[in-house]
Amino acid sequence: MSATNFRRRSARHPRAFQAGASAVEFALLAVIFFTFVFSIIELARLLFVYNTLQEVTRRAAAAATGVYPTNTTRTAAVRQFAIFRNDPGKLILAAPVTDDHIRLEYLRFDLTVIPQGSWPADAAANKQLCMMNARAPSCIRFVQARVCQTGNADECIPVTSQMLLPFIDLRVPLHRATTIATVESFGYVQGTFPPTPPPCPC
Repeated sequence: MSATNFRRRSARHPRAFQAGASAVEFALLAVIFFTFVFSIIELARLLFVYNTLQEVTRRAAAAATGVYPTNTTRTAAVRQFAIFRNDPGKLILAAPVTDDHIRLEYLRFDLTVIPQGSWPADAAANKQLCMMNARAPSCIRFVQARVCQTGNADECIPVTSQMLLPFIDLRVPLHRATTIATVESFGYVQGTFPPTPPPCPC
């Protein structure tokens, strides 16, 4: 089609020509607009997740002070409670964080981690040990809760966030949200552990 014929056809059908131009303009602007909107949604969600993870570790540490770490069934329940669940699963709007990402660590007086093999036998034994010597290497004084990747027991590597929209993949490392709570008795009540003598006769 020659330029002259194109101009004549455009002059005869000006609305059709303008409609085509408007569609192209709308498509270009829609891409920019929706990218902006979805970016704001993702940013708001990430801010929500950062604040929620801090609350998650607070709940985990507070609950763990009443459960002795050798009780694996109850410590699993503590992790589920921390992410607002009664069963294993993901934290809402915070994929891929699950109860498995909640790491509970038990610290001595100087905030160094006590290896599992050095834990006292039960809550009564820990209470008795700490009352006799608060600086004993095996005396569990604090519980630390963090959000870490699974599979690495030596280092707490932040969990990488998953975006709600698959075409936006920012791979943002999430907050480890560390909380440390003081241990008092791990829920020990005299008589709960009959084989263990009561704490020191003070």
